Amino acid sequence: MNIYTETLLNRPLNKSTQRIFVAATRMNEGKTTTCLGLFEALRALYSRVGFIKPVGQRVMEVHGHKIDEDSFLLDSVFDVRVPIEAMSPIAVDSHFTREYLDNPTGIRPLLVDRICKAFDRSAYEKDITIIEGTGHAGVGAVFDLSNAAVAQILEAKVILVSEGGIGRPVDEVAMNKALFDQYGVEVLGVILNKVLPDKMAMVKEYAEKGLRRIGVKLLGAIPLQKELGFPSLGQIVAEIDGRWLNARESGGHERIKNVVIGAMTARTIVDILARGRLIIVPGDREDIIFSVVANAGISGDSPISGIILTSDMMPNTKMMQMVERTNIPFVLCKEDSYTIASKIHSMTVKTQPWDNDKIPLIKRLILDNIDIRAIFEAFQRESLLGQFL
Repeated sequence: MNIYTETLLNRPLNKSTQRIFVAATRMNEGKTTTCLGLFEALRALYSRVGFIKPVGQRVMEVHGHKIDEDSFLLDSVFDVRVPIEAMSPIAVDSHFTREYLDNPTGIRPLLVDRICKAFDRSAYEKDITIIEGTGHAGVGAVFDLSNAAVAQILEAKVILVSEGGIGRPVDEVAMNKALFDQYGVEVLGVILNKVLPDKMAMVKEYAEKGLRRIGVKLLGAIPLQKELGFPSLGQIVAEIDGRWLNARESGGHERIKNVVIGAMTARTIVDILARGRLIIVPGDREDIIFSVVANAGISGDSPISGIILTSDMMPNTKMMQMVERTNIPFVLCKEDSYTIASKIHSMTVKTQPWDNDKIPLIKRLILDNIDIRAIFEAFQRESLLGQFL
């Protein structure tokens, strides 16, 4: 755990920049998607918007620094103009929790100091800064940096993101709000995500009533968009630890909308060929492989978004030479077809900086469905109140 020591802070020195802490009622509710859309929407009201994810759990290396993937995403999309290391001060790796528990009283002040100084850098000359949490209010409690604790340290107001519905979201918001209340953190409002479009009006009406009873405002509801859940072939290859055999450069960005296990005849396979479709088939099913390759030769284009060859079986040399003359993405993996299909079905799909089809949609969803003006006015009221105190 690489920790520097200077004069330690327990609160940021920056008191002027407005700040919103975005948390969720559970993992994978659309928190990062919401932050991305909020950043775009807030730029219509504020000329200088910042971003920080104080505690990150999905880590990558950028310019020699361990950086959370979500900080990298926001910086890539918006060019936040903040040093990337200041946007991701704490990266939780596999050793982090054990190291902390061995010396919590010695390490915690240093972590708090790092968060505060990183916030001061990321919020420098910004009108408002979005702070992304790491899940529900209690995530991080094992090392004394739960979302509620970090929001308190950074003196931020909270927006909670919850999956669409009525009963479950209100129940979970109440539970999360209780912990934020315990830390003296104001919950500014709730955003419901992934609401079924045909139930939108009903969900908004009754969720708003339920939330009002626990003292929370509904800021908006975002309709379910299936497109945001479609992975790229590159993401799938990383998930299944596959090896590219053909068309890696063009195939990595193919959007996979449908997965088919190739347990059919070669004649039948031709009827289901379509872009957006991924076929999973053992490498010894050369009849199916030949049908797909032949179809590509006739059409002059890839008739499908990819083929995964399972059980570590490679086609024969002559067949591979035919494959290499096409632009069909082929991937080889060690496990059987059922295991690979199960992994793809259960994978968590995260937005990537190069998802040019998804990012404009995310921005539009927030702009069209969230009451950004209510967020702005909440800070304006606080500013006016401060002038009279």
